[in-house]
Amino acid sequence: MKRTLLTIALWAASFLTVPLLAQSTADLEKLVNETHRSAGMQHSTLSVCVYNVRQNKPIYSHNAELSMIPASVEKLYTTGVGFARLGSNFRFTTKVSMRGNVDRDGVLHGNIYIMGGGDPLLGSYRYRQTTPDSLFDGWMRAIKRKGVRRIDGRVCYNITIFDEQQLHDTWQWGDVGNYYGAGVSGLNFHENMFFVYFNAGNRLGFPATATSIKPKSLEVHGICEVTTAAETTGDNVTIYGSPTGKERLYRGTVPLGKQNFAVRGAMPNPAKSCADLFSAYLRTHGIGISSNSIQVYTQPDSLRSVVDQYSSEYYTIAQYTNLTSNNIYAESIFKYLGYRKFGIGTFDNGSRAVMDYFKDKGLATGGVRIVDGSGLSRCNATTADFMCRYLNVLSKEDFYDDFVQSLAKVGESGTAKNLLPNLPSGITVRVKTGTMDGVKAYAGYITTARGEILSFCIMSNGHDCSSQEAAAKLNKILYKIATMY
Repeated sequence: MKRTLLTIALWAASFLTVPLLAQSTADLEKLVNETHRSAGMQHSTLSVCVYNVRQNKPIYSHNAELSMIPASVEKLYTTGVGFARLGSNFRFTTKVSMRGNVDRDGVLHGNIYIMGGGDPLLGSYRYRQTTPDSLFDGWMRAIKRKGVRRIDGRVCYNITIFDEQQLHDTWQWGDVGNYYGAGVSGLNFHENMFFVYFNAGNRLGFPATATSIKPKSLEVHGICEVTTAAETTGDNVTIYGSPTGKERLYRGTVPLGKQNFAVRGAMPNPAKSCADLFSAYLRTHGIGISSNSIQVYTQPDSLRSVVDQYSSEYYTIAQYTNLTSNNIYAESIFKYLGYRKFGIGTFDNGSRAVMDYFKDKGLATGGVRIVDGSGLSRCNATTADFMCRYLNVLSKEDFYDDFVQSLAKVGESGTAKNLLPNLPSGITVRVKTGTMDGVKAYAGYITTARGEILSFCIMSNGHDCSSQEAAAKLNKILYKIATMY
């Protein structure tokens, strides 16, 4: 009798949900249409798609088959396929080796070799154990344990795990001199970025001064055209420069009253910078080196291992990639996927690796184009419907829980901390956001108050309003989706 009553109750609940959902989708359609007609959005392309994950069926669709620029929502493809192909516990490995003989006086007649492994965390300033000093101290101690007290040779570095094209052809010049457009190398270092510190002028419009950089011994020749703006303006500095050149042009403004105001720029030639700075570290800590560092393109015979430097586990890297929308981490994963499948990490091979995963999962890819791993390129394209179908596929994978944890939780973390401040209790939204000029996008999962799991994607391309205004409009749509059930 109890089982019969439970069955009837469940049937009644599902029966009642159908008209409620129909009304909710009608209300959502009204809101989407109003948004599309609103100021700043009339000439844009607005796309919205929502799927019931368990049923793998769409419950709402608006322009969901249109091909759109996803911006950083692209990282969902990179990190998800990374979980699938590399595994949650994968670690990048940088190998430090030596070649030559060590005589009785502790002189290595040969070279030290740094064999890059694509690790985006190598020398990162974010964690105590990965800072340049911590990294170099560990390498130096390992060299000393081999009996080396002086090197009659040089530090060599090898980056051939990836190609030498650090930047994608379609990235914008205004991005690539800044930390978020730094590109990737087979030997990344300090997240391929440096800090430049400014002192503001005494009055509005007065020149600011670039006072120092960090890492301190890095070779950067800066030309400062930065001026002083109002106290509340924040960092409005754009840095221009090529990935291998040492020259950097600083333009824009810093706030009045600021001293040692830090701005992040793209590091010139991070692999060479790593080798040069390690050489300098050895010299200042009592290990002389007779020659300057040099790039090598093959792995010599008879290398002896000094130390294998392992990154954090992949799930930690993926989590940081998505929570903070870190482009360097995303591109390192992307190129490593290309290396793993095709033998060398390139943008084209990364794209092929990601598209192959889609194919293996039976996902039709019409309207989808993957050219990089971070979403910096405006040549990336996806449809909202494809994004939802992809997210549904990931929900069936063994790594799904780790993947979901890598997404920002609305109200709590990352780029979603202040996204929906009045979201009712009992509803969870995990989201990846994307932003560039004229582009705003959200995608992720919603657990509704009734326990249903929805995948969603909302994208706007070509809006005339500000990014903040576009976000406010899309936030209302996301709120409506989250409270549909």
